[in-house]
Amino acid sequence: MSAPFADRREAGRALATRLSEYAGRSDVIVLALPRGGVPVAFEVAQALGAPLDVFVVRKLGLPGQEEFAMGALARGGVRILDEETIRLAGVSAEELRWVTEFEQAELERRERRYRGDRPFPDLAGRTVILVDDGLATGATMRAAVTALRQEGPARVVVAVPVAAPDTCDAFREIADDVVCAMTPERFRAVGLWYSDFSQTTDEEVHELLDRSRAAPGTSAPR
Repeated sequence: MSAPFADRREAGRALATRLSEYAGRSDVIVLALPRGGVPVAFEVAQALGAPLDVFVVRKLGLPGQEEFAMGALARGGVRILDEETIRLAGVSAEELRWVTEFEQAELERRERRYRGDRPFPDLAGRTVILVDDGLATGATMRAAVTALRQEGPARVVVAVPVAAPDTCDAFREIADDVVCAMTPERFRAVGLWYSDFSQTTDEEVHELLDRSRAAPGTSAPR
């Protein structure tokens, strides 16, 4: 059986139909979690007529099992840790420090790479739609929501094409609205729900951000 979504762009178009109540509103901004969230968020922003920007978050992977999250980092010095996972995996304080320093440096590199000289958008009083390509454990999205609260938005909306049911439900406690287009019971992994889940490149992120800023009515806020 084929996956429900051909690729992230198609998933973004499907997700946008679930977010129609936010279309055409001057207070709305779409923030993508790079890199995989950017193609999804581009389609959402285009459909809603909203500006698009990125919110860089870095997963803290277990040493030797980097795809398995033990926490995440976001701007503003936010660090979310899964203490139970760290304890069960026997991660030492030194290992945690090393992973944190490495990912903090990568977070800062990507901020420079994607934003350049452009300032971070003013989110005070705005409705922020946070988009990624899916939610498994939700560690990176949780760090993003926590960090965004420091920017003073009126509402934070978490929006993804596919999510583990329990993870989607858990975000209803920390976000003002949660939109998960699909919540399959046998979730297993985000990539299984895409026919093409190839890695999004820095170049693709740049291209989509440039296209969004160039499109009428969707330039980033000053």
